[in-house]
Amino acid sequence: MREGDQFRDLIQRVRNRDEDAARELATRYESAIRRVVRIHLRDARMRQVLDSMDVCQSVMASFFVRTALGQYELDSPQQLIHLLTAITRNKLANQVNHMQAQRRDIRRQTVMDDRSMLVADRASDPSEQASAKEILEKVCSRLDTQERYLAEQRSLGRTWQELADELGGTDVALRKKLTRALDRTLQDLGLGDTSNA
Repeated sequence: MREGDQFRDLIQRVRNRDEDAARELATRYESAIRRVVRIHLRDARMRQVLDSMDVCQSVMASFFVRTALGQYELDSPQQLIHLLTAITRNKLANQVNHMQAQRRDIRRQTVMDDRSMLVADRASDPSEQASAKEILEKVCSRLDTQERYLAEQRSLGRTWQELADELGGTDVALRKKLTRALDRTLQDLGLGDTSNA
């Protein structure tokens, strides 16, 4: 099987919610995400409160949900890296803005002792243990009937034009409808990234 075909097969397996494919993709591309985090997170104070692994997990969770629900069409590893980079930059910008909000401005924090610098083991937090499948179920349950139908049909491989012909309207309008629904839902779940890539 050619490299392009192997990549498209991997993305289709991810779209079909294959956990092995998700693990394989995460293993392959996690280092690229972490590199983007290190490059863009130059402020030492921000590095004290933001962990590259946490950002990476958040990026992958958003990517897997949006891919499973048919938002992304990817044909090459380069497109995937570009997309993951954009999501990572957006998540970092959102986190930095959140941390620098008036009441949470890390520049005003006092010096911390060694115990306060320890990051809680996120694996022990039950909300962080939710599998990609559980997150996907939560997202789907928050979509309205038409949004859910769009997501289901896209995950089955139907094109935007086919859906526009069936439902009326344009393919662009339907794509935007699903993107906005996913943006809203992921934001509500604390996984928002405002990535419309």
